[in-house]
Amino acid sequence: MSSPIKKVPYVAAFMKQISELRQPLRAVTSSTCGPQPPEVPPICPVMVSSEVQTASALPGPTNWPLLGSLLEILWKGGLKKQHDTLAEYHKKFGKIFRMKLGSFDSVHLGSPCLLEALYRKESRYPQRLEIKPWKAYRDYRNEGYGLLILEGKDWQRVRSVFQKKLMKPTEIMKLDEKINEVLVDFMKRIDDLCNENGQIENLYSELNKWSFESICLVLYEKRFGLLQDNASEDALNFITSIKTMMSTFGRMMVTPVELHKTLNTKVWQMHTQAWDNIFKSVKLCINNRLEKHLENPSEDFLCDIYHQNQLSKKELIAAVTELQLGGVETTANSLLWVLYNLSRNPRVQKKLLEEIERVLPNQRTPNAEDLKNLPYLKACLKESMRLTPSIPFTTRTLDQDTVLGDYALPKGIVQKYDIVALDNKPVEVLHLGILVPNRELPIAFLAR
Repeated sequence: MSSPIKKVPYVAAFMKQISELRQPLRAVTSSTCGPQPPEVPPICPVMVSSEVQTASALPGPTNWPLLGSLLEILWKGGLKKQHDTLAEYHKKFGKIFRMKLGSFDSVHLGSPCLLEALYRKESRYPQRLEIKPWKAYRDYRNEGYGLLILEGKDWQRVRSVFQKKLMKPTEIMKLDEKINEVLVDFMKRIDDLCNENGQIENLYSELNKWSFESICLVLYEKRFGLLQDNASEDALNFITSIKTMMSTFGRMMVTPVELHKTLNTKVWQMHTQAWDNIFKSVKLCINNRLEKHLENPSEDFLCDIYHQNQLSKKELIAAVTELQLGGVETTANSLLWVLYNLSRNPRVQKKLLEEIERVLPNQRTPNAEDLKNLPYLKACLKESMRLTPSIPFTTRTLDQDTVLGDYALPKGIVQKYDIVALDNKPVEVLHLGILVPNRELPIAFLAR
């Protein structure tokens, strides 16, 4: 197996090509709280009793009967352009506004200090956005809930089990051979796809294939062949089912899923069939994995979890499925933004390459231990994800009546924290929605 580090000259050439891009970074505007002294986290006044208003007084886009602002969102580009739309609305309506899409009602925050106030009022088990179409399918087929659906103590229990295996450095280090296996195939494919000018027609598609293969090898111990010329039929069916499921559940988030289920609409049928295919594939992979490591379950992290009776098989299958669904596109998005941000900063490219060549001389294959000696690489990843996050917002569902800014918000309303509405200031780092002194990054190198 060849080393991915042999591609370092190519990576440098590739970065040189994309550095010629002159696309500006996406506009990010908002009327958030003013900058604070770097030594003191900003404090946002939670309320002023004489000025508190009800949630109905919140500004926002036009709210038509039944449809809400759905037509306006679709006219502006739909879900694919939602980050631009959210930034535009924060510029127009301020750091907090309300929007209704069909039956889905939410309040949007675009200020770290408002989010800080929200987080400080949270209970031990915060409620996130309820994904009703996914829950409807699980109940319909008697399947388990995973981390994206579970709430409260059950969520904490399942998360703790996987946290011990997927968030501990000593456990992650055991996966470096699998990650490198996919990475080598990915670099070979990049070489094959590059034209004479070092350009790739659809880099994002290839990054999604690399991310999918890597995550599936870790979770299922199976290669789907997406980095080969001819992927298997099972792999293509699995990918198609995931795309179908994702495209149909969005429609049932803005219209009552119970109505789709009762009327057995085409959207519900497609959504159900897609989930059936996904669970069938995942169950087959996990059952094979459990059988393979039956005699020595401790050598495999999924088998160890199952045989320690920490999770039932139904819970294990559901959790693994949702880990895979939640990780593929976000990982590909993050790496694409890293490459883009590096292309705009030649000085950073050079410094990063120097660090890699110093830690990995003579084209040596990297391993997990080497990451301890690559602080600038970690800084590049963190800073890129801070400036250009892979998702446009994160959500909470209020578990109690709450006052934010000048508004009293009722229990049960959905709060969406719009990351795209933040001012991207390289001298600060966003940590849990709070702008704090930048002690994690050695240097804010992406200054514009």
